[in-house]
Amino acid sequence: MHFVYLHGFGSSPDSSKARFLRERLEAHGATLYCPDFNEPDFATLTVSRMLDQVDALLAGLGSGPSALIGSSLGALVALHAAERQVLRNASRSANGCSIARLVLLAPALTFGADGMKHLGQDGVARWRATDRLDVEHHAEGRVRQVHFALYTDAQRYDSFAATMTLPTLILQGRRDEIVDPAMVEQFAAVRDHVALTLLDDDHQLKADLDRIWHDIAAFLGVVPAG
Repeated sequence: MHFVYLHGFGSSPDSSKARFLRERLEAHGATLYCPDFNEPDFATLTVSRMLDQVDALLAGLGSGPSALIGSSLGALVALHAAERQVLRNASRSANGCSIARLVLLAPALTFGADGMKHLGQDGVARWRATDRLDVEHHAEGRVRQVHFALYTDAQRYDSFAATMTLPTLILQGRRDEIVDPAMVEQFAAVRDHVALTLLDDDHQLKADLDRIWHDIAAFLGVVPAG
């Protein structure tokens, strides 16, 4: 199985969770592939562009199943990458999709609806008018600008309307102040293919990385469950 990590907004392939998972997988002889969504330009970031980058990466990996591990906005992209491939293969069985499993970490499933709610109506209006929004890029430790297309494009992706039924593990912190745990619980509750684990943690999910690795490794078959 190919393992792919999709980082979140203002993060990078060198984030602490990406490094942690890469080291654990390498210890079991596996490689973790991490596309850089900051390229070619952070300012032009959109969900659609991220999805195209995932498509290109998967195409280059060749045959065999893939597991996508997405964090925050990367989890939204993971879900819709799987949805996109299922729809493209609608005339075939679901097993025809190269993505076999999903791991969603603090998934920003409603990013298009409320991912920028902290801006308020006036803030969104200013963003639309200027086509520039200053955001803290945590991976780079500096302020970067992003275009308004990020906001409008994200509204195209309705996670609650997704029809794909691939096995999915969600790890969500109860103290998350960015992604609403109640929203994630609502998403998982009506989907038999989704297993949800709620953790006593915040959005970063760093309080118990060993527990997170245990659950992910068992779910992806890297180590035996138990």
